Amino acid sequence: MIDGDSKVTESTQAIWASAHRQVGAGLLSVVMPAHNEGAHIAANVETVNRLLKDDAGLTFELLVVDDGSTDDTRAELGRVAPQVPALKVVALEENRGKGSALRAGFEASRGDWVVFLDADLDLPAEQIAGLFDVLDRERADVVIGSKRHPDSVLRYPWLRRVMSTVYFWLVRLLFGMPIHDTQTGIKLFKRATLAWAMPRILVKAFAFDLEILTLIHAKGYRIAEAPVLVDFKKKMGCIRPRSVYTIFADTLAVFYRLRILRYYQTIPDVQIPPDHPLVSVLIAYPAETEHLRQALAGLAAQTYPQLEIILLPDSATGAERAANTRELATGPLRPAAKRNIGIRHARGAIAAFLDDDAFPAKDWIERAVAHFSDPAVAGVGGPSPTPPTDSYLAQLSGRLYANFLVSGQYRYRYVPRRFRQVDDLPSCNLFVRMDVLRQLGGFKTEFWPGEDTYLCMQIVHELGKKMVYEPRAEVWHHRRRLFLPHLRQIGRYGLHRGYFARHFPATSRRLGYLLPSLFVLGVVLGGMLALVCRPCRLLYAGALAVYAGATLASTWLPNPVSWFLTWVGMVLTHLVYGTRFMAGFLTRRLPHEKQKFDHLSEERG
Repeated sequence: MIDGDSKVTESTQAIWASAHRQVGAGLLSVVMPAHNEGAHIAANVETVNRLLKDDAGLTFELLVVDDGSTDDTRAELGRVAPQVPALKVVALEENRGKGSALRAGFEASRGDWVVFLDADLDLPAEQIAGLFDVLDRERADVVIGSKRHPDSVLRYPWLRRVMSTVYFWLVRLLFGMPIHDTQTGIKLFKRATLAWAMPRILVKAFAFDLEILTLIHAKGYRIAEAPVLVDFKKKMGCIRPRSVYTIFADTLAVFYRLRILRYYQTIPDVQIPPDHPLVSVLIAYPAETEHLRQALAGLAAQTYPQLEIILLPDSATGAERAANTRELATGPLRPAAKRNIGIRHARGAIAAFLDDDAFPAKDWIERAVAHFSDPAVAGVGGPSPTPPTDSYLAQLSGRLYANFLVSGQYRYRYVPRRFRQVDDLPSCNLFVRMDVLRQLGGFKTEFWPGEDTYLCMQIVHELGKKMVYEPRAEVWHHRRRLFLPHLRQIGRYGLHRGYFARHFPATSRRLGYLLPSLFVLGVVLGGMLALVCRPCRLLYAGALAVYAGATLASTWLPNPVSWFLTWVGMVLTHLVYGTRFMAGFLTRRLPHEKQKFDHLSEERG
């Protein structure tokens, strides 16, 4: 942080008068996302520092986010840091996109006023003063630089002008916002606007700007535009064809979430309870794996300050753990029995259940715990998408789980959807009040899988409590490979869901779970009928053609081999689940599950 000094002249005071009126004795935060800017990042940091310190005389902090650069950007920032006391370097280990970099910079900032400024300085930093002038004059909450402002001066390639114009009309058509340019890389925000919008943002790359401005506008904050000077220093545009595709895909996704799914409107304004209740994270597993170490690394990075971790392996490992971690050897028990042991030893007010083959986003606990500020909420869960680092065949398995024709209305378990109340959440990503767990005596130990379904049914339908789905409380869940490991898991799910549909119908006797069995019956009985009834053959063939067309369309991928494998996986998933569901529905007692379990035993076998 830097304070202004006596070098400020009367002329510069006039230029920065609006900034001084607005910032006053407060702090201005300037966030600069940088990726492979090593050639000039040091000079640009010195330029911005000199401007705000010597010319503006403001109290400021300069946050440069190194977005996984592969050149010497970080080294150059380290070299210049001693000469720029206001500099804070926020280092991301991998390239996550401009949106993620801006989010990381904002989370590390402290100012009441926040400026986003591209690190290449194609937009000269002197224009920050003009943003404050417009904010002061228009009484706005946000001011954005606009290339389409009539007073803007543009020195950049014609191709980028064309792309900017096309994108403007697309945004105007889809969103109807009274602004003309969402993508220019200089913006000024009152902190309250970002504090409200940032937790709702999903886009991590270029369309981040559009998403955040769309949300701010929908909330009722006032956005004004300021003219800019753009001095594009590169010979070619920096937007590659793949980036163009990503921008348009993300733009349509924002429109879908805002206008059709109404995702943003469903997210409640909840705050973490002021006492920050202790959260006990329980992980049941047979033996330590690389996936477990990944899960522990994710827990170590949590932004929530009050947590303990209870590990529940078959046998003690003796490995060194973090100070907030305990290991309780349980013997070869089922997951439900292991978790019950953890519940008895936990000190937290909230239990968080995580599988050993899953790892959480850094704000996982923070997102979920906020909902417990409502005393009627007893449980919270979120989506469990497939990690992008999973193997090729595991990725295809993940695509099946995320497909509407496989998971139907329960697709929200595998991809972020809108906030909602639910009555069934999986234990790989589940938070429950500890007093509720103890009131119910923990999990029902004879079920695996299905112990989480039974617990949720008790919470909602017996105790009358609420359970909510928080789409931002993500854990990444490793998948089993196509075909046999995936189908074995699907078969177990179908068997237990069929048994629950007969014996505990409140949450399991639903059409979405019955459809695969109806499909199997249709294939078998329709085929038999077609053999003896000639007019029925055409009807049967037509029904199969409609099914094939729908499943082929829903599994489409540019790579024909991936498309074919995914389609075959979908057909087999329907057949296996439907058959096993009927077997579970007809049985009086589930077959005895093996005592020793391993989430990824199929992968190792």
